[in-house]
Amino acid sequence: MEELNVLLLLFILVCAVSVSLTKNLLSAVIIFMAQSLAMSVVWILLESPDLGVTEAAVGAGVSSLLMFAALKKIHRVRDEKHEKK
Repeated sequence: MEELNVLLLLFILVCAVSVSLTKNLLSAVIIFMAQSLAMSVVWILLESPDLGVTEAAVGAGVSSLLMFAALKKIHRVRDEKHEKK
């Protein structure tokens, strides 16, 4: 179990560094979402399921959706309809 905790913490650190270093905004949002999901697993392992569910719902769910919507608004993510033309 200790190895899992160390792996999760290393994954969270790698995600945090890679989000700040990546140039592609879409990749940054996806990495942020993965970091948030890993953090929710950490909360579950720390026997705090309410924080784990909240982190998964807000951090990985709502925040990521809002960031995807913002990227679409600034035309960083294109519709498939516009790409075919």
